Amino acid sequence: MSSYFKLVGGLVESYKSSTPQRIKIIDVFLLYILLTGAVQFAYCLLITTFPFNSFLSGFISTVGTFILTVCLRIQVNQKPSNMEVIVTPERAFADFLFCNLILHLVVANFMG
Repeated sequence: MSSYFKLVGGLVESYKSSTPQRIKIIDVFLLYILLTGAVQFAYCLLITTFPFNSFLSGFISTVGTFILTVCLRIQVNQKPSNMEVIVTPERAFADFLFCNLILHLVVANFMG
């Protein structure tokens, strides 16, 4: 069990020391979105799904935003990878905002 804690501690220290601040901010936002989706799902299971369109719209919005944010994290990450097309962080953020706008217009339309 102590080797497990040692491994996790090494992972956390490596993350803190080698991950850029921009990626850490995106990771915190991803954690927030994940927790929001979990709370919405738990509310649906435990309390009620009465306005089902509202629950479905909120959950689709959460999942879609999570996916778009993961895409933003992949594009902003400056580590060398096998991706041939290099996208500037500004362009990646503009794409993220545009796709979020389209996503939330669809969600608002679904709610009615």
